[in-house]
Amino acid sequence: MSQAGKNLKYLRKLRGWTQEEFATRLGIKRSLLGAYEEERAEPRIEVLELVGDIFKLTLDELLLKDLGDTKGSYLSKRRAQKMSAGTAEIQFVPVKAAAGYLAGYADPEFIDELNTFTLPMLSPGYYRAFEIIGDSMAPTASGSVIVCEKVDEIDDVRNNNTYIVVTRTEGIVYKRVMKSNRTKNKLTLISDNAAYQPYNINSEDVLELWKAAYIMGKANQQQRWDVNQLASMVNTLQEQVSTMKKKMN
Repeated sequence: MSQAGKNLKYLRKLRGWTQEEFATRLGIKRSLLGAYEEERAEPRIEVLELVGDIFKLTLDELLLKDLGDTKGSYLSKRRAQKMSAGTAEIQFVPVKAAAGYLAGYADPEFIDELNTFTLPMLSPGYYRAFEIIGDSMAPTASGSVIVCEKVDEIDDVRNNNTYIVVTRTEGIVYKRVMKSNRTKNKLTLISDNAAYQPYNINSEDVLELWKAAYIMGKANQQQRWDVNQLASMVNTLQEQVSTMKKKMN
């Protein structure tokens, strides 16, 4: 028997599609797709041709190769196609996937199972989007999605810019980041909400850094501040920054 049914299931999971979603794209019934994936029936050639068009694969690859065992060829080819495309594809990490992300951030299969979207204003690059919760970065609202670009080296961090920081100790957090001129192995993470105190983390605990590029949120749900709250927040932030500058210099 061919590898087609197993490959259909593998490719569907890579895109994070349900059987219903994939079947709709292929113009077939969900029950028929289920039969293909469970290898109770062989996919029709016209279905495989459509799958090949979607995933840029040949019929030979779909029928004869076990795509789940070709990390070094198929997956790398797929990523190269994404990067060379005119619009960058963004993997989305919702709050419910945060725990899994800490374990699977370096696993190509885990990353490819995340849902994706595109934004026309982004230039080609390596992007990811993270959903945040809590009010530590208010007025950025809880539930906002932070679209970020990958930062490969801590040396590339720019003081007081906002980043998604993925660490062994703190998990996934969205903060402003400050580097110390005296202590190279520590980063200070600062909340925009002055009610939260800055804290330090060891750079060796940082798994990934993503620089914020865009913030996406629901309309009419941004947190509101009155003038007194804003003035208090600004004063507190100024005091914190002054104190940190003294410690760093």
